[in-house]
Amino acid sequence: MLIKKYFPKFVNKLIDVGENIKINTLIGGHGKEAVVFLHGHPENYLTWRFIAPKLTSKYSVIITDLRGYGYSTKPQGLPDHSNYSKRVMADDVIKVMAKLGFTKFHLVGHDRGARVCHRLIMDHPEKAISCTLMDILPTYDMYHDTNQEFATKYWHWFFYIQNNGLPEKLLNGNADFFIRFNLQLKINPKTKNNFSEDVLQEYIKCFSDPMTIHGVSEDYRASATIDMKYDIADRTKIIKTPLLVLWGANGVVGNLWNVLANWKKRAENVAGFGIKECGHLVPEEQPEIVLETLSTFLEKYKTKN
Repeated sequence: MLIKKYFPKFVNKLIDVGENIKINTLIGGHGKEAVVFLHGHPENYLTWRFIAPKLTSKYSVIITDLRGYGYSTKPQGLPDHSNYSKRVMADDVIKVMAKLGFTKFHLVGHDRGARVCHRLIMDHPEKAISCTLMDILPTYDMYHDTNQEFATKYWHWFFYIQNNGLPEKLLNGNADFFIRFNLQLKINPKTKNNFSEDVLQEYIKCFSDPMTIHGVSEDYRASATIDMKYDIADRTKIIKTPLLVLWGANGVVGNLWNVLANWKKRAENVAGFGIKECGHLVPEEQPEIVLETLSTFLEKYKTKN
């Protein structure tokens, strides 16, 4: 792990959330208010290396690996994939934060982590002070608006959901190739130097675990099945939590959808913009812009003591 190098003032703990699941958690800062960071696919806590350490002077900063990813527990998926639903992953976050003494917090998520944030503010809006979502629209919208370009560029959405262990078998032993292929596919070429070899090796190491590949596959299988049921049931709900939505101006999501307009249909308080010279891996490609924008947003919605 590269915690000492990139998060030197953070403490690392495995926090038990029940049912033999332990969530890898980094804890830094001493603020009364907490900010939780949730990474995306196929990464881990390192996603936030440029951003989270710079917020510790004002906030308690919590970074977790999602279940199935990084150094968190990777359970065998249930037949209905429910133990990898975003509802269950959101409950992991709530339990981690409760054990750390926080009943309310700011949420920041990228990609899969942002989908967990979305479910958390739908199920438990009282827990979220604010929520920042990076490079996503609701899962329901993205599946139902699928066209040839989306299916080509987000091929993994349709690959991972295959059953009978297909993605697990095909990806096992190919972590190095897949991580590098995924990086080249999704980032703006001008930002490639932000992905140093030691970081890539850490992503490769975690993805080399067959149970990580299984956990990732179950995450996507859940999104296409049980999560979809939850999302359909909530289509008429209006999100009350203040939202900041950011996306890569050169990425698939930003090119195929009007991100801000679509989130404004789902929430009453939304701000955001597409970041130039940026693909999908927003917090790693353009961390300075993300940090500046996020800091302003967090300050605006900081709880008044």
